[in-house]
Amino acid sequence: MNPIRVLIVDDHPVVRDGLRGVLTAEADLAVVGEAGNGAEALARLAAFDEPVDVVLMDLRMPVMGGVEAIRQLRRNGAGPRVLVLTTFDTDRDVLPAIEAGATGYLLKDTPREELLRAVRAAHRGEAVLSPAVAGRLMGQVRRPAEEALSARELEVLQLVAGGATNREAARRLFISEATIKTHLLHIYAKLDVRDRASAVSAAYRRGLLTP
Repeated sequence: MNPIRVLIVDDHPVVRDGLRGVLTAEADLAVVGEAGNGAEALARLAAFDEPVDVVLMDLRMPVMGGVEAIRQLRRNGAGPRVLVLTTFDTDRDVLPAIEAGATGYLLKDTPREELLRAVRAAHRGEAVLSPAVAGRLMGQVRRPAEEALSARELEVLQLVAGGATNREAARRLFISEATIKTHLLHIYAKLDVRDRASAVSAAYRRGLLTP
């Protein structure tokens, strides 16, 4: 039986070295390459003669982060299973990675044996989540239904996404600048964000806006 082919993607060489040591000690696992960021990972994957089975992907990396790399992998076809391995377990890290198509999500303090089991499970297509990440996802499921944006709030958000200032948005919608600010405060509350950029990002992620 051929070993599971693994690509390690992390911007820290010491982390990559440690993971390589853990994985190559197993007869059924083979590390076929490494990459320091998402863009490099995509290039490596395209260059392999044989397909990679599992990608161990960090999230916050220079040039291209893990979430964007996962999105591009899924956009290009089925591709390998992606198992996120990171130090971050906040909602803004977990949810985008899962929505992008990650098969699993582990934290870097995961014990060695659990990591090995997760790589094998990811190869089989099974979802693998660390307890902390699973708890966050359950919390999302249990939240009350999100309050919908009004038609006017969506209009304001679309203008903001297009780069309009409050004054420009007010002029185009024939309302006062103070009313625009009020709409934005309501938008922030409904999307659970604190600023314009985060509101636009959350709206795209939830499908309220389209590129």
